[in-house]
Amino acid sequence: MRIRSFYLSFVFNFFAIISYAQNLDLRVLNKTILANDSLLFDVGFNQCDISQFENLLSKHLKFYHDKDGVSTKTKFISDLKNGICNHVDNRQVKRFLIKDKTEIFPLYKNGIIYGAIQNGEHTFSEKRESQQGVAKFSNVWILENKSWKLVNSFSFDHQTYKDNSISTGLFESDSLITKWLDSNHVKTLGLGIIEDGKLQQIKIIGQTSEGNSAPYNSIFNVASLTKPITVMVALRLASLGKWNLDEPIYHFYTDFDISLDVRNKQLTTTLILSHQTGFPNWRSDTDNKKLQFIFDPGTKYGYSGEGFEYLRKALEKKFKKSLNELAQELIFEPLKMHDTEFLWTKNTDESRFVMGYDRVGNAYETVKNKKINAADDLHTTIADYGNFLVNVLNGGNLSEDIFRKMTQQYSKIKENEYFGLGWIIYDLGNNEFAISHSGADKGSQCLVVLLPQSKKGVLIFTNSDEGYKVYNELLIHYLGEKGKRIIEIEN
Repeated sequence: MRIRSFYLSFVFNFFAIISYAQNLDLRVLNKTILANDSLLFDVGFNQCDISQFENLLSKHLKFYHDKDGVSTKTKFISDLKNGICNHVDNRQVKRFLIKDKTEIFPLYKNGIIYGAIQNGEHTFSEKRESQQGVAKFSNVWILENKSWKLVNSFSFDHQTYKDNSISTGLFESDSLITKWLDSNHVKTLGLGIIEDGKLQQIKIIGQTSEGNSAPYNSIFNVASLTKPITVMVALRLASLGKWNLDEPIYHFYTDFDISLDVRNKQLTTTLILSHQTGFPNWRSDTDNKKLQFIFDPGTKYGYSGEGFEYLRKALEKKFKKSLNELAQELIFEPLKMHDTEFLWTKNTDESRFVMGYDRVGNAYETVKNKKINAADDLHTTIADYGNFLVNVLNGGNLSEDIFRKMTQQYSKIKENEYFGLGWIIYDLGNNEFAISHSGADKGSQCLVVLLPQSKKGVLIFTNSDEGYKVYNELLIHYLGEKGKRIIEIEN
């Protein structure tokens, strides 16, 4: 019986692991296909950016339209250039994906995903017409040389659309935004808009919990958006001459797990903030659950929350204060961030705290963290974090030299995307760049983007595992061409 029980347990666990891996693959697949759809239509078609079609359409494309016949890639792009994109008012014609009617099915060969079928419906609006059109579509996406390409597309059953819920005025109506969020399984959205170096707009749509409307000052767990607070504490101290970014950290702190590894003496604040420590994201990710180097410090990029915790302990050792106390003195109090905390305390207003949800709408239990983490679990509001970002956009009370170092390209993530000191730096071309960071935990997907040259920015807080699905539309709407460029880089 014990052998049989062991065998059944092994089989169950084996298939559970296979199921988890497949579900993870499908989540990545869905995100990838929807991102490509957004680039083709939100950017390519709606903004007449022909380069998107040149990049994402297979050279073998066959496009079947129930009104206009069959097109190759060459004919499709030519028709687009000489058609709606050849008119002065071309941007009046828009295509919108109806996301709650979109399904994505993987195509496997030898157990590996090589393609996908995307079925759904989309609407087309044109200001010169009184009503929208709607059609069904089926797209076949194939991996060609490790890049996703649209190889077959069928657009059919074109009709008049009787529901104008998806329109160019989406972001002008809370009711339309709510419907759009529902289609993406996002229950609550916190939005902050920065213009001319000031927080000009705050919008909260949704609920803190079932049946309770979210107030203007709703509190979100912003996950890894904790890191920029830690970053600015360290950089403020460096600007004040109290902390040297390139001094070895072991002068103040050495973790016991790596005390016998001579590489610990190479660690500096610069390497930590640019994610070049050589640490895993968390020590719990290693086989023995201990902190260790997985590559030599300073040799490449490797995102690590452990690095930020290492820095926290060094700062606390030197200054004899907790990170929370340092942040209160240097950031929270000067910027009047009275609703921002590293910890869940007796002062935390639970009635304003936004509950998190998984991808199918099940609520997660609220984690009331009792320990400070320099990399995760900050609680804040759009107003507080927006004021923080405005301060960063306007120099962060840093010396000119330290601000320059903050936005320097230290470690490469991918083409045109780098880590500076604690912030992602997007190279937008023409000597322009964006400063950004994101956060992702169970029931939390958040993103912030700043444009130093134009003094613009956007904050996006969501309370869903699916929250990333609303990023593209928001970036394009509020940041325009720069938002499109960031999407292109990420894709």
